[in-house]
Amino acid sequence: MSKDQDGWLRSVWRRWARAVATAVASAGVVVLAIGVTAGTAAAGVDPAERGSLNAALAAPTVSSVAAGYAHTCAISTDGGLWCWGGNSSGQLGDGTTTNRSTPVRVGSANTWASIDAGTSYACAVRTDGTLWCWGRNSSNQLGDGTSTNRTSPVQVGTATNWASVSAGDGHTCATRTDGSLWCWGRNRNGQLGTGAALADATTPVRVDTATTWASVAAGYAHTCARRTDGTLWCWGDSSNGQLGIGVLSYRTTPTQVGTGTTWTGVVTGYTFTCAVRADGTLWCWGENGYGQLGVTGPHRTSPVQVGSATTWRSVLGGNDTACAVRTDGSLWCWGNNSMGQLGDGSTTHRYAPTRVGTATTWASGVVGSYHNCAVRTDGGLWCWGNNAAGQLGDGTLTQRSTPTQVTIPG
Repeated sequence: MSKDQDGWLRSVWRRWARAVATAVASAGVVVLAIGVTAGTAAAGVDPAERGSLNAALAAPTVSSVAAGYAHTCAISTDGGLWCWGGNSSGQLGDGTTTNRSTPVRVGSANTWASIDAGTSYACAVRTDGTLWCWGRNSSNQLGDGTSTNRTSPVQVGTATNWASVSAGDGHTCATRTDGSLWCWGRNRNGQLGTGAALADATTPVRVDTATTWASVAAGYAHTCARRTDGTLWCWGDSSNGQLGIGVLSYRTTPTQVGTGTTWTGVVTGYTFTCAVRADGTLWCWGENGYGQLGVTGPHRTSPVQVGSATTWRSVLGGNDTACAVRTDGSLWCWGNNSMGQLGDGSTTHRYAPTRVGTATTWASGVVGSYHNCAVRTDGGLWCWGNNAAGQLGDGTLTQRSTPTQVTIPG
């Protein structure tokens, strides 16, 4: 989610936000994407996307994947952890700051359960309930009480009941098995959800006293989380409406999005949010300069439905791009496509979901900043988009506009 240098990306994002605000104030409508195609397009499939029998047989299966700005990490089904791509801040966790164009093993443990990647760092939960982070730490996002970059995983506190973790740009949030929610790192926009005090946190701080938090998603400067009753809550920056509560300011504590709605999943991009409801409908809100909301028009401060389909199973979000999987196993992406990250064989921005190939075996995926990865039901891992730092893991630095299979060493 950042070009290996948090400061560089924040600068770009600040300029983008100012441009959006100016356009909104002067015209009331933001149309900042070039070469945008409205409507749904079916993507072609090239030989790399189809893959070969030999490649499929050679690739160990993957259970989960996470993508940052220029790096990717995955957990194999045997519990091993692998990372590749940009490594200037140690975000690959292999003890070096050397870029890798193919997967490199992180330690020797086979006890990794889940992982998420932030701008230039990553965090993961082990099967024993411990939480570990590594990479860039300039905003205390590693939660180890320091601002020192780490090239290998360091444990976050001593708790052994972590359930899930979400890594943003400069802040991180995680849930525990007791239903509590914790955040740490940068807090200039209230993204930690701890109240009026906007001080950064070097170690995990608890978000309210609720014990019903089910999952959490950390964006650039805002956070959203679901409770076990299906309600959705957001806090932090809402200068582009990304909290979905009808405001263009910020909130320092969790605020409910709508009322009486059952949400089953949520993702946060740079300045937008998307979520799936229990009825299979898909909704997005926030900035829409590249069509990342899946609709045409300006930013939205409250949820807007993406199309009319009621078969959405899960949604993924990154910088200015979103993807979602339907119940039939098909994968669809929309928004910014400058690096081919929509996987449709082009670099044309899309204002509506565009199908990625014809496969109906997509199980899950993740959206980084300018590259995406997804796992199929057979455990095969595929990536596409920007590859300047080797983040696609195919041994090259070649940009790909359709999915390319990643081989995890045996």
